[in-house]
Amino acid sequence: MEVEINEGSVPPFYREVYEAICCKQEDRVQTDVFQRLLSKTDLPVAVQNQIAKHVDCKEGFLSKLTLYKALALIALAQQGKHPSPKLLENFTQEFPKPNLGELKDLHALGMQPASGNPLLLSQTLTELLDIDTVQVELIPEKKGLFLKHVEYEITSQRFQASVYRRYSDFDVFHELLLQRFAYRMVPALPPKRMLKGVLTSTTDREFIEGRRRALRRFVNLVARHPFFSEDGLIKIFLTFNGSDVQNKLRESFKTAGDEFMTCKIATRAKEYLPGDIQAKFSSSREMIRNIFNSFQKLRDQAERMAVRSVENATDLLMFGRELSALGSDTMPVQSWASTNKNTWGTMRQSLKGLSVEFALLADKAAQQGKREEDDVVEKLNLFLDLLQSYKDLCERHEKGVLHDHQRALQKYSVMKRQMMSATVQSKEQLSVDQLESRIVQQENAILTMELRNYFSLFCLHQETQLIYTYLQITAYILGAFVNSQIQGHREMSVVWLDLQPKLSCLFGASNGMLPSPLTPQQGNWKPPNAFPN
Repeated sequence: MEVEINEGSVPPFYREVYEAICCKQEDRVQTDVFQRLLSKTDLPVAVQNQIAKHVDCKEGFLSKLTLYKALALIALAQQGKHPSPKLLENFTQEFPKPNLGELKDLHALGMQPASGNPLLLSQTLTELLDIDTVQVELIPEKKGLFLKHVEYEITSQRFQASVYRRYSDFDVFHELLLQRFAYRMVPALPPKRMLKGVLTSTTDREFIEGRRRALRRFVNLVARHPFFSEDGLIKIFLTFNGSDVQNKLRESFKTAGDEFMTCKIATRAKEYLPGDIQAKFSSSREMIRNIFNSFQKLRDQAERMAVRSVENATDLLMFGRELSALGSDTMPVQSWASTNKNTWGTMRQSLKGLSVEFALLADKAAQQGKREEDDVVEKLNLFLDLLQSYKDLCERHEKGVLHDHQRALQKYSVMKRQMMSATVQSKEQLSVDQLESRIVQQENAILTMELRNYFSLFCLHQETQLIYTYLQITAYILGAFVNSQIQGHREMSVVWLDLQPKLSCLFGASNGMLPSPLTPQQGNWKPPNAFPN
């Protein structure tokens, strides 16, 4: 295109689009990113091709001004005009704003494989986490004729949408994701109901809360996946407010098919794979297995610490209540036992008021346990869910694609032997022709399976990169753990220090009682349990 467009002649929206989709390293827009941008315009494919023909894509990139021209053509085409450079030459008004959806959604367009090598993923963990944050909350139970139905409110930050879903909706969504993306990490769903044990109101609540947390982890991992996030299934699940979301999801899958059928480079995946891909896969799989085992142990330790904080809260509360009960005893002190000293009576009044401070300590300990559960254990569980989905993917690759390929080769070998035997024995021409036709069909099936096998390895390579990107979550987890401990100990120490002066009335040497232990800030401090001999 020869038309001159500069920064001052375009709306600010053009510059915002460029900032959203440009390659930061090259300060240009990749051609494949621009093609995805075109597909979001809902223009007919023929019109999209006309626009692409007028775009100067040198070395697989668009310059800033070239993108501006393309955006102007898109906007004018959306108004019903025929896109051409001549149209821009005769345009004297400010260029219109194209309809590209929400600006924040455009950032994800640049988070696909780099144009130089589609095998490589370039996004950081921060970019993945920024794609979306999905909240999953329980809504009040609805009782049917016989059973209670648990429903969830799903709120997507990206789509600014809130919908209601039941577990069965998650189940159908998960099933279709496995069919659509059979060669990628699809996290598992939590169980629908408790598998064993006696069901009580307490265990029921605990199970439902645990399942809610697991569903939240599942939907966030899916919503932040660089390939799932741009698929129609996730958008329907997070935004569709109709009465039958399950049929809507199934219809979308029927239209799209599985990823192998829709990916443009699926049949050329072998070209991008390194020669030693099997060795690399085995090595990475072993390393990730070790990482999984270590993170599982970290999660177990973190869970025990959170449980101990909650148990500590219960112990502190009960300790304070017992002190209060002790101080609330109204039985009179017998003079013959107290030798006319009212020491115990005085102490009882002081003990009665200490339950308030211990209740506050219990509350701080409970908050500490919740922080450890929400900020540390949940993040560890999130990463473990992803690691488990990688292990499941590896098994699907070996037991599915490779196994089917081997069976097809065995079947082909049997058919070839039958063909040779039929030829030697001079069987009827019809049966020989039928056998030849079956062999050709089997050869085509084997070719398809080989292509799927390479595409499966291609996806495995990308999913392995995704695991290593997520490994950066270790820093987030450690930071959350350290911060929770600092905050917890700081809050507890404030209450303990406030409590210490209130113990002074319990000590008094003039009444023959033990002297008050000094605080750690005083030089001659001794531990409170250091009783004099």
